[in-house]
Amino acid sequence: MMAHPDTLRELLTRYEALRARPERRQELEDVSYTLCVSTGTRDIRDALRAARAHIAGVYAA
Repeated sequence: MMAHPDTLRELLTRYEALRARPERRQELEDVSYTLCVSTGTRDIRDALRAARAHIAGVYAA
């Protein structure tokens, strides 16, 4: 089961914003974990790919 596209979009936005903020490392780890859980993956690269694909697929239909 995949999270709602709006939720995934919000998580992706937060992830991208936090990547540039080393002082907020824990928040980045938390968002990364949530993305993995939300996409059924174990690796952030896979989670990002799955989230983007799901969003693109939902809005392309």
